[in-house]
Amino acid sequence: MKTATDTNIATNVAARVAGEDIKPGDYVTALTEIYELPSFLWCCSGGTLAAEEPVRSVYKAGDAGQPSKVIAVCLPFVYAKKARGDTAIFDIRKHQLVRLDRDTGRKVWKRLRKAKKK
Repeated sequence: MKTATDTNIATNVAARVAGEDIKPGDYVTALTEIYELPSFLWCCSGGTLAAEEPVRSVYKAGDAGQPSKVIAVCLPFVYAKKARGDTAIFDIRKHQLVRLDRDTGRKVWKRLRKAKKK
């Protein structure tokens, strides 16, 4: 029995990007979100922390993978249009952004726009 393997398959990877490298027209998505709580609310800590010292927690972004098209950058803020029409404001101090491959971002963007119209 003979089998054939297609070797022309390309894998695209979303790359983490620094705020200063983001430009209008890029497709980005939030990978993680950082939440800060005052340490006096953090009762599960075994160590002692100063009351004014924040405790950071990193979570996966709720809309991770949803492409947003960058319309303007004014660090630390990135302003982007979501496929469904509303505007997203990313604070790069709170959000870890990744740049999507341009072709992948465009394909998903168009498909989400079509789904919105229906």
